[in-house]
Amino acid sequence: MTPEVWAGVEATVNRVGDAYHDQLEASGHARRLADLDLFADLGITAIRYPVLWERTHDWSWSDERLARLRELEIRPIVGLVHHGSGPPDTSLLDPQFPEKLAAYARRVAERYPWVEDWTPVNEPLTTARFSCLYGFWYPHRREAAPFARAIINQVRAVVLAMRAIREVIPGARLIQTDDLGKTHSTEPIAYQAAHENERRWTTWDLLCGRPTGVDKWFRWIGVDEPELGWFAENPCPPDVVGINHYLSSERFLDHRLDRYPPHLHGSNGKDAYVDELAARILGPGPDGPANLLLEAWERYRLPLAVTEAHNGCTREEQLRWLDEVWRAARLVQTKGADVRAVTIWTLLGTYGWNEMLTRGTDFYEPGVFDVRAPRPRPTALATMTRSLARRGSFEHPVLDTAGWWRRPERLWYPAVGPIARPRTGRRARPLLITGATGTLGRAFAAIAEERGLAHVLTNRRRLDGADPGSVEAALAAIRPWAVVNTAGYVRVDEAQADQPSCYRENTLAASTLARACAVRSIPLLTFSTDLVFDGRKRAPYVEDDETAPLNVYGESKAEAERLVMAVHDGALVARTSAFFGPWDDHNFVTRALEALTSGRPYAAPDDAVVSPTYVPDLVQTSLDLLIDGERGIWHLANTGALTWCDLAMRVAEAAEIDAGAVVPVASAEVGWTTPRPAYSALASTRGAVMPALDDAIARYTGAREAQKKKTTEAVKGAA
Repeated sequence: MTPEVWAGVEATVNRVGDAYHDQLEASGHARRLADLDLFADLGITAIRYPVLWERTHDWSWSDERLARLRELEIRPIVGLVHHGSGPPDTSLLDPQFPEKLAAYARRVAERYPWVEDWTPVNEPLTTARFSCLYGFWYPHRREAAPFARAIINQVRAVVLAMRAIREVIPGARLIQTDDLGKTHSTEPIAYQAAHENERRWTTWDLLCGRPTGVDKWFRWIGVDEPELGWFAENPCPPDVVGINHYLSSERFLDHRLDRYPPHLHGSNGKDAYVDELAARILGPGPDGPANLLLEAWERYRLPLAVTEAHNGCTREEQLRWLDEVWRAARLVQTKGADVRAVTIWTLLGTYGWNEMLTRGTDFYEPGVFDVRAPRPRPTALATMTRSLARRGSFEHPVLDTAGWWRRPERLWYPAVGPIARPRTGRRARPLLITGATGTLGRAFAAIAEERGLAHVLTNRRRLDGADPGSVEAALAAIRPWAVVNTAGYVRVDEAQADQPSCYRENTLAASTLARACAVRSIPLLTFSTDLVFDGRKRAPYVEDDETAPLNVYGESKAEAERLVMAVHDGALVARTSAFFGPWDDHNFVTRALEALTSGRPYAAPDDAVVSPTYVPDLVQTSLDLLIDGERGIWHLANTGALTWCDLAMRVAEAAEIDAGAVVPVASAEVGWTTPRPAYSALASTRGAVMPALDDAIARYTGAREAQKKKTTEAVKGAA
């Protein structure tokens, strides 16, 4: 039996201090009923969907959405509290929290008596940890006693809520979720690992009315015997045990502090140790979802579902993680376990989880859809979800390589145990990257290596893009799954006097590559420029604006765009502008910093507005778009528009260098002899997928400082 494909929207409404952070508002789903039709097109059979206690003031919102799900024949699994602590008049430590939630659950059930599947409280143990052991969320406690109380209150709330729901809907099913991790350790700290490995089952143990592995700890911390006994007297076993497992869920505890940086050192009050990702230390690698699902099956013999499968990472790693989870579910089924579904998490991405939802919702990770577009844009995960739902399988060349958590480079510290070599059973099909001598080509090769994307970086001797025979030979020999064309003529001023060479390298080469790729149905990513515009608009240019280049270089790129799109309708053309990055010394930003750091004045044009582009961001984003199967013209530049002079001053400020030596001048005074648009800032109507410029500048100056420090330490070491 193939598992069903379920899905979910990240719906957390958590409280930090007196502020509530609402993922539904951040993603825009709170305002978009039409999202549900996009979800239905994926072929999912059920969706974890919120009718949250903290935000249900106007029932019309949930009325409309649950009715639409019913029309679309998608079964809702209704959640009432998702990493929350309830409305302002209660909290996880309120003795009346269970009864208050049960009263709300009854109101929801009476309003939607046709809903069969319920998750009254998502991840009780995890929420208790983050709220009352680590202090991240309200009520911001960091002691064992409040932690225990928060667990007991939430699980009791589940029991009472399901009792209230079943009085209205006798056949209502409980889908009880929690994070299922695993803790490994060195021998001296094994007792702590054993405690955490028993504690991880607490939510389901209590619901099943069975003794928990940490009953003794509960009693020691102040939970009396009658309170624990109440669960045995009022069992509410889940109809489905919902397993949420993340790469961060599997830990390794190590008493050997000298192996790790000081910021990782911690203590349980008895012994000092480091708590780090198991994938970074364990030579054989983490146990992974298959082993954990089997452990859950052996413990409970109840139906299982993976109720969250998500990896906040680059697109191919998102696909690889979902692939591993799906294969794990299928494998565990063959061993006799009743695995009902795998839940794709999360449909609209997540906000703020990089800082555990403690600092708002600024940082975004796309999911099945990317909401940074006018309409949620399907990513490669959407294609994968649809394929799993309809065929039970999915193939993509990036799956030829194992996820980072299986590759040897995952190990940041001395390995514990023999190092396992990843096997996927497939030969990794490569990306073909042209432009081995250029900044962009080298950047693509470096980041492809970092992302585990097999690749071949070619120079003109191996692949001359303007020579059809050379292109044919290279494609036949390398057999790439996609081509990234970064080669070209880049000297804007020299192009005016060298038009044949410029057109050969920029126009003929790009169109020849596109034609050959189209014949073989190979995706192509190639690059264009803001210089295809004349600057008369005086507002950021978008993809549909008419091109009107002022110079030969811009003309060669505009013609390349036209020809590429004419011969290859699957090509992706990225217009970009004003590169800067940490890997070359010849870009404007690096030259400005070098001059200012040494106390020299730096002349910078103040008569041309551009959108600078941080090369690592350009590479990362364009690779994600390529994997997503995007096509057509995209504008890819860091969000922001400023003059070159302003850029120099902005970078100086970020590097904490006096910007007073930046000298504003006209473009002609810095040797730019070729006409350029006075305004060529870029924006996008397809999606604001690049980070803000100030964020990029901060990362650039940070990378520069880290490299300087590394160089200084290497010199000291050599001396």
